[in-house]
Amino acid sequence: MSDLADGKQAPEAKKPRSNAMIAGMCVAFVGGMVGMAYAAVPLYDLFCKVTGYGGTTQRVEQYSDRVLDREITIRFDANTAGVPWDFKPVAREMKIKIGETAQAQYKATNRFDAPTSGRATFNVTPEMAGAYFNKVECFCFTDTTLEPGASLDMPVVFYVDPDIVNVPELKDIRTITLSYTFFPLEREKPVAAAPKVDGETTTVNSDVKAGG
Repeated sequence: MSDLADGKQAPEAKKPRSNAMIAGMCVAFVGGMVGMAYAAVPLYDLFCKVTGYGGTTQRVEQYSDRVLDREITIRFDANTAGVPWDFKPVAREMKIKIGETAQAQYKATNRFDAPTSGRATFNVTPEMAGAYFNKVECFCFTDTTLEPGASLDMPVVFYVDPDIVNVPELKDIRTITLSYTFFPLEREKPVAAAPKVDGETTTVNSDVKAGG
């Protein structure tokens, strides 16, 4: 009877260990999925920049060495999302030759009573044209800070890659729209002074909760 009882208890003794192993595997799986999600963001951004997917334009350091005898219209769009600025293109559209280097101007004015900073995102439509819309210089390459009431002229130097005419879906394209949207930059959280202890003062980040 004693051996039989021991035999029955043996499988049950393994259950805690099995449950712990399953729990560990679940935690590892969830952690891996979270890590992959964070890694996917920069990888997707890199993919868009390399391929032009989603209308992402290309950044280049050299001008086109070919200019085709064919014109295309470039339209300019401007938007803000949470930035208290007047932001608009100086001209709504221009005609250029494919391969010709051109410069367009945008203008931003801060209507707020304090300095504000923004970052511009950009894309073109039709989206497939993003891979052939090359920017040599652009205000969107860096963040922008405007003092209260200040205005800033913002140039963008670009050209349309002549290879665009070799793409069946784009060979007859007549218009490309370049669009920018300014988003606010988050300021660093202020640092607050902690209560003095024994005549000394230390600093703590203001977002640290009491007891945490």
